[in-house]
Amino acid sequence: MKKGYIVIVAIILLIVIIAGYTIGRYNKIRTLKVEVDNKWGQVQNQYQRRFDLIPNLVSTVQGAANFEKSTLTDVVEARAKVGQMNVNPELINDPEAFARFEEAQAGLSSALNRLMVVVENYPELKANQNFLQLQDQLEGTENRITTERGRFNDSVSSFNKYVVVFPNNIIASIFGMRPLPFFQAAVGAEEAPRVQFD
Repeated sequence: MKKGYIVIVAIILLIVIIAGYTIGRYNKIRTLKVEVDNKWGQVQNQYQRRFDLIPNLVSTVQGAANFEKSTLTDVVEARAKVGQMNVNPELINDPEAFARFEEAQAGLSSALNRLMVVVENYPELKANQNFLQLQDQLEGTENRITTERGRFNDSVSSFNKYVVVFPNNIIASIFGMRPLPFFQAAVGAEEAPRVQFD
């Protein structure tokens, strides 16, 4: 009888140890995921700031005589495309949706960059105080976006490293957690821009 009691206690003890170990690993995964979600929220916050600045920028630029309408149209259309995206915390769990989000944001960045280049041809715009303030805010926002994307990638890296190693990968897969996508450089970013002085 005493031997059977010891076996039962040993089995119960083993189950408690395994359960405790699994719960500890699960909690660590969830903690890392919360950090990723927090960083994702900061990225969204900065993208929203840029999104909100664009109408003021477009209105200011529209006031310039003979300003190239196609450039403004590109910015407005790129902003509309970003505005149509359904952005929620689960977006980072879907690599395809994340890629579409990243592509829309890259399109908006590209359109804004073209706008800033075209503005160089309009001295009255470059002297407009409202435009200069909006340009400064936009540049600051672009820098914040870059910073927050880097922080997001750092937290995704920590999460991914944790969920892909054994035995964490087993626990993660049981609970439906898999590695998350990173922000990538825009296509063509590996090539240095060509500067030409005419």
